[in-house]
Amino acid sequence: MTRLEVRLDQDLVGHLTHDGATNRFSFDYTAQWREQPRSFPVSPRIPLEPVAGQTAESHSAEVRLFFENLLPEGAALDHAAQANGIARSNLVGLMVALGKETAGALRVAIARDGGEASDQAASPQGERDGEDPRREDPPVELRRVTREELSERIRRRTELPFSVWDGKVRLSIAGLQDKIAILARGDEWFLVDGPRLASTVIVKPAPTRPRLAGLPGNEYLCMQLALRSGLEVATTRLVHVPEPVLLVTRFDRVDLDDRVQRLHLIDGCQALGLPASMKYERPYGDNPDVRDIRDGANYAGLFALLAQSPQPARDRQALLRWAIFQVLIGNTDAHGKNVSFFCNVEGLRLAPAYDLVCIPGLRDSSLNLSFAMAIGDAFQEADVNSLEWANFARDCRLPPRMVSSELERLALRILDRLSLAEEDARRSGVPEDVLGAVRPVIQENCRRHAALAGEIPRVPAADR
Repeated sequence: MTRLEVRLDQDLVGHLTHDGATNRFSFDYTAQWREQPRSFPVSPRIPLEPVAGQTAESHSAEVRLFFENLLPEGAALDHAAQANGIARSNLVGLMVALGKETAGALRVAIARDGGEASDQAASPQGERDGEDPRREDPPVELRRVTREELSERIRRRTELPFSVWDGKVRLSIAGLQDKIAILARGDEWFLVDGPRLASTVIVKPAPTRPRLAGLPGNEYLCMQLALRSGLEVATTRLVHVPEPVLLVTRFDRVDLDDRVQRLHLIDGCQALGLPASMKYERPYGDNPDVRDIRDGANYAGLFALLAQSPQPARDRQALLRWAIFQVLIGNTDAHGKNVSFFCNVEGLRLAPAYDLVCIPGLRDSSLNLSFAMAIGDAFQEADVNSLEWANFARDCRLPPRMVSSELERLALRILDRLSLAEEDARRSGVPEDVLGAVRPVIQENCRRHAALAGEIPRVPAADR
């Protein structure tokens, strides 16, 4: 069996074990971690103590889903597998290659015994007597990235994967878009290897498809609009190298003087126990023969998670505003991996918003404009009416008047703050054609939903 050690920032919390003969995974917390007064599970789906009656197969499935959700998707995963000479289905190999710098606080590496788990090592205690959970790690390596080099790498993406630098994959963040993670110190950027320092900024250039060239500016505008409208969002900055690049400050990092502290974070799919392939509510698409299958991530499931929040009322309101904002800006790609939760001893707390984009404003007819997660039973903006908002309220166990007041308030606030967000975007170099494509979409959506908001409390939700 192969065994990997799993750390939350500097703390050894457990071991991920893979039995090649049965292709089963297991995760065992160390006794030291379980006995700490402020210990907590890496996920609500993998509790500190074994679940009574849970089969080895069921435990394996939960563990595999959790760790697979740490990996990039699509071509980025292909590049990572190719660069390391392993199959894209080889979770253990990919964790060894990419696990030193994941989303949140997790760090995964081959166990000190070389990865061969003995019967003792694979026991429920998950550790050997005398093992030092804070053993000395390799020294930190900093590799500077200049704007000129970043520009060159952006232009060479068709021949050299953007996530691979110096023969190493510099991407361990889930998602399809090209990105790398860097450590920002002042105006200098670094690729970093080592336990005490970590990336603090995500770098997102425009996609290679010419029709999506306006994506960085579009996202920057929507993020600034969300900030000005009262949502808690990741800090973003748009720079030109000269290609437009969106810099997103990581809210799962705290940059201290001598180290970068990692904060544990899980996305919606991890919290719900779903694979990345189920991040859309209609996981098999919109075709008539499969569109009624709604087994993927949905708003009702996300709201139910907030029963584990130390401040459930506050987080329910924040998640409601997040859901409404997606509709008002036309972000039809707001799926289960585009919402995250801080995970600690207190439970789950909703993390700041990120990946906010006006999809119709990209003006690419090949993009799917169906909602990633439905409002009630509506997957199209034109189908969202007061009845579907009432259905949404019922499904998510929210008072209809709360949904009504938040919808009207946020729609009017966005209309009021849109010009200020546009000025922010202009100062950062967002072209007028990008602003002109986004503005009418948001204005039309906000006016329409503000007008129907008052009807929501008076409409009975449909029977299911």
